[in-house]
Amino acid sequence: MTHLAALVSGFGWHVQDLRRAADGLGIRFSPIPFSQLIGRVGAGRVAIEARGIPLTEVDGVLVRMMPPGSLEQVVFRMDALHRLAAQGVPVMNPPGAIEASVDKYLTLARIEADGLPVPATWVGESASGAMDAFESLGRDVVVKPLFGSEGRGLVRVTEFEVARRVFHALERVGAVLYVQQFIPHMGHDFRVFVLGNRVLGAIRRHAPAGDWRTNVAVGGRAEAIRSNPGMERLALRAAKAVGATMAGVDLLPGDDGHLVVLEVNAVPGWKALSAATGVDVASEILAELRGARR
Repeated sequence: MTHLAALVSGFGWHVQDLRRAADGLGIRFSPIPFSQLIGRVGAGRVAIEARGIPLTEVDGVLVRMMPPGSLEQVVFRMDALHRLAAQGVPVMNPPGAIEASVDKYLTLARIEADGLPVPATWVGESASGAMDAFESLGRDVVVKPLFGSEGRGLVRVTEFEVARRVFHALERVGAVLYVQQFIPHMGHDFRVFVLGNRVLGAIRRHAPAGDWRTNVAVGGRAEAIRSNPGMERLALRAAKAVGATMAGVDLLPGDDGHLVVLEVNAVPGWKALSAATGVDVASEILAELRGARR
């Protein structure tokens, strides 16, 4: 029987959906919290295990979520993923893709290097530099945490004094300042789910009344759409640019209709996508990971 493991931060809806899908596919499924990873070196072997399961011997490992942690904890988790990949275990997503996608700056840099459209963005540690960027970006920007997801921690800033206070507060706590030009849009964006070399499904996410954020986690509404070839090409290229075999690619249509790539999430959720489209995303993910071992 195929044995797949998932590295998780908890046992919520997504893990239960994976359990259901694994039962239907006849797959042995082991969800494992990142905190339980163990590395062993010596006696001629390098092993990664958890809960008594040698992960170097399973048929594939899914990275379901990278939970917050100290620098040492995050580095060790990435070390473990790199060791698994080096020992021939299929890892979804590959460690390099996880490293790139959790870092908004590195994600955009790689996407732009591939010739894809991205919003004008300034990143640094200086409040005065951020103020200069605020001016050059038209005094209408979105300030984001470098690491973060689901629309949390985003602030739109349009006033000089508010910008000054926000940037200096971030500088004082040692944060990296990520300042992105706000793109006027029609109140919605697109989430395209890439799996392997195909688009599994897509949704249009509408911002709730009085908000500009479209994330379902903060109240956005999702509806299924039929993605067009141009949208699919853009999403597939964006996922490839960060090395992801599974990705939620966020595309924003500006007022002029042209799409820009906002983010590539290499640990994407699919609850809204499954509900809107009826696609059994969990089964598709496990089937894709099972096939990677062959």
